Amino acid sequence: MTITEKLTDKKSVNKYIILFMFTYLVSYLTRINFAAIIAKIEQAEGIPETILGLAVSGSSVFYGAGQLVSGYLGDKIQPKKLIGCGFILTTAINCLIPVAPSPYVMVVLWCFNGLIQAFMWPPLVRLMGSIFDSRDYSRACVFVSWGSSFGTIIMYLIAPAIIMISGWKYVFLFSAVCGIIMALFWWKSCPTIPPKPITPQTDTTEGGGSIKSIFSPLLIFILLAIALQGALRDGVTNWTPSYISKTFGIDAEFAILSTVILPIFSILCFYGASAIYRKKLDNPLSCAGLFFGIAFAATAILTLLYNTNMPLAVILAAILCGCMHGVNIMLVCMVPGHYEKYGKISFVSGLINSFTYVGSAISTFGVAAIAEKTNNWQLIIAIWAMIALLGTIIVLAFAKKYRKTMM
Repeated sequence: MTITEKLTDKKSVNKYIILFMFTYLVSYLTRINFAAIIAKIEQAEGIPETILGLAVSGSSVFYGAGQLVSGYLGDKIQPKKLIGCGFILTTAINCLIPVAPSPYVMVVLWCFNGLIQAFMWPPLVRLMGSIFDSRDYSRACVFVSWGSSFGTIIMYLIAPAIIMISGWKYVFLFSAVCGIIMALFWWKSCPTIPPKPITPQTDTTEGGGSIKSIFSPLLIFILLAIALQGALRDGVTNWTPSYISKTFGIDAEFAILSTVILPIFSILCFYGASAIYRKKLDNPLSCAGLFFGIAFAATAILTLLYNTNMPLAVILAAILCGCMHGVNIMLVCMVPGHYEKYGKISFVSGLINSFTYVGSAISTFGVAAIAEKTNNWQLIIAIWAMIALLGTIIVLAFAKKYRKTMM
């Protein structure tokens, strides 16, 4: 089925929103499983944290670099083809990880998985921007983003059970089964869209037109802010199980299970960010500044109380992680929406999202290095607090300029 104009039938809109949400959910099941069980792999196989951290960091680097390629191709090639092929390849990699002959082969495979996973989000954004009007696009961004949280919840709930029953290797096989099922459903249900955006414009003023014309000091600072967001979001998500396990002396499986509150709180923040954006702060940078500020306050408290109470530590980590998801939906979803009319929505989405994973890679490997060398989690959390403060300053400093030039 080819869709050549914006959908107005709410039943069709909701059908595709659900499809895209489950697509993103399953992509997360095949992408975050390594990070989710990293503490157990270390414990079971005796692989050093730095090597495991390199696999996750390398995946983030390749994911980030792949966003640029995916964003460029997403404006030219059918999103249905890009995402469908992505699912087939990531399924194959998830099947190979359990039989990898060495940790270094695992690193290479997982880096390649990061590259393949990059062909999910920018094409999804182009699909949503092409078939939904502005109101439905904003709503779809929230629900599709929920897919990442639901996928994380499922992984953090199921992974401990699979580990206890069969071992960590079967976590990847579970993800592979989900991936192939989603691939088959995607090829059957996803629509195609015209080669160009439905309402292309040739304006080359700031904010639109050629790829060269979209770059500006404003965009550069948005990229820096999203990198800081990625450093916090993925650093906290990937390493909270290890932090909880080592600081409070509990089993890795229970530490993984206890941190399921992180994605649950993220769902609330997705909804809260969208509601604040639509009803109070219609400037995405102002809204991002609010969530960065809340994250700084939570992390500052956690720095002082990091080893005093495990439930409090998990809750504060959840607030920090959830707020970063709120920042993410503002900068990665709402900002690129302004470029749909210029035919650059996929490229801008991929560009901004790529910097999320620049920050993620630096944070993931940096935390592993600090933890292995010093085992000082208070220092790590204090660094997170400084990152949140810097993010707050940057987005609020440029919020007025964004309103003037982009809205």
